[in-house]
Amino acid sequence: MTENKALAPIGVFDSGLGGISVLREIYKLMPNERYYFFGDSKNAPYGTKSVAKVKALSEAIVEDFIQQKKVKAIVIACNTATSAAATYLRQKYPEIPIVGLEPAVKPAILHQTDSKVLVMATPLTLKEEKFNHLMERFADQGEIIKLPAPKLVEFVEKGELDSAELYAYLEDILAPYKGNVDSVVLGCTHFPFVKKAIQDVVGKDVAVFDGGAGAARELKHLLTQKQLLSPNQAVGEITFENSNATPGELELSQKLMNLAD
Repeated sequence: MTENKALAPIGVFDSGLGGISVLREIYKLMPNERYYFFGDSKNAPYGTKSVAKVKALSEAIVEDFIQQKKVKAIVIACNTATSAAATYLRQKYPEIPIVGLEPAVKPAILHQTDSKVLVMATPLTLKEEKFNHLMERFADQGEIIKLPAPKLVEFVEKGELDSAELYAYLEDILAPYKGNVDSVVLGCTHFPFVKKAIQDVVGKDVAVFDGGAGAARELKHLLTQKQLLSPNQAVGEITFENSNATPGELELSQKLMNLAD
């Protein structure tokens, strides 16, 4: 690969701002790369839409990344879009590495014997064949319980990460599982931004997992394999764009990126 190709940016997209939780993990691992982050907040949440609609929205974003931004790799920083569109997009654009997200069921189920794992995600992610295959793979190693939590996306999109309303919503949906599960999987990239609130509600003895770090490692592996890692030693840059291109939306993007761990 030419050095010019290695210097090209990486495109990261999500149905809104949640994918910034994945971008944070990628940036920690590869701070000298250039990134374009596109949040489709105008169409959020994806998790309540049809597969066909999510596929069409994802394809339009990927097309723009490839044709206009000239990216060298793409991260679908959205569990719903991964479920609905990743296989199709990899077939359509075989020349470009495309990394998707999947709920971190494996580490959750393996962290202790006879695990009881609660997977919080959007309705579409939990309904899709991809997730149900994942459940089947680990069905004999523990119990996996699905919990749709679409409203959490809306809280993050509004920048509400610790409001009384958020806690009330979490208390309501998590009440049946308190004391009954040993781990929670955050199966939507918006959810790590409210991880502290979820941990507060389920209790500190419950392990909480998300897939962001795994996606970052997979991206680095693919870029290394294809000799596409940037040779630039300087700190890279991140450009935020959003379909709901208000100053407040872009300001919130920056704020979420800069949150303390």
